[in-house]
Amino acid sequence: MRTPTHDDFSDGHDSRLGGNRPVFGPELGEFPNADQRRSAQSDETNEMKTGTTTVGLQTEDGVVLATDMRASAGYMVASKDVQKVEEIHPTGALTIAGSVSAAQSLIRSLKAEVSLYESRRGEDMTMQALSTLTANFLRSGAFLIVQPILGGVDDEGSHIYSIDPLGGTTEEEYTVTGSGSQYALGVLEQEYSGELSIEEAKTVAARAIKSAVERDLASGNGINVAVVTDEGVEVTRHKDFEEVL
Repeated sequence: MRTPTHDDFSDGHDSRLGGNRPVFGPELGEFPNADQRRSAQSDETNEMKTGTTTVGLQTEDGVVLATDMRASAGYMVASKDVQKVEEIHPTGALTIAGSVSAAQSLIRSLKAEVSLYESRRGEDMTMQALSTLTANFLRSGAFLIVQPILGGVDDEGSHIYSIDPLGGTTEEEYTVTGSGSQYALGVLEQEYSGELSIEEAKTVAARAIKSAVERDLASGNGINVAVVTDEGVEVTRHKDFEEVL
């Protein structure tokens, strides 16, 4: 038997079937273009929204972490006074970007584990161990979606770790997270140097956050700055960028 070709069904059938539309679709009850709409909705759902800007810089004397102070809910400013960097270790701090509830839970869990480690072993956790612990928590899937920066100082020196929401960890000289990342990163690329002092690093970090605030709608309302040295963690909050620049 000869295999039918398209020409065998061209006498009016093609136009009634709608040209290139599938013969067996759409399903009963579906609206036109439903498959395209589902695809677009899926793309929107899978997009990671981390409305904030956080930066971390390594120096010889310690690390500087900085964030903006705005919390957003969709297109609304939910809060203008959020502290997005927290001390989680005697000489370590963590910035947060992403889900607020998950980030708060992550910080509580890390503080508890660091305290238990110190009590059991009689010594502070190293930054390498702390970064591994943070990554393991994120890898568990219980803290989606959070994208932190971990910064701290131990016997080996100062460290900055970029940790993605699935636990991937890289040690960097400087890094950024959040929706304003592209604006902040441009400043860091131009101004970062391994020779920066703590005070100079604070200024560079503030310029990076300010650049993001100028262009990113989900970032704004001031800056949090954490300075971490072998003496401890100091977090300051500034509504006016000029106080840091």
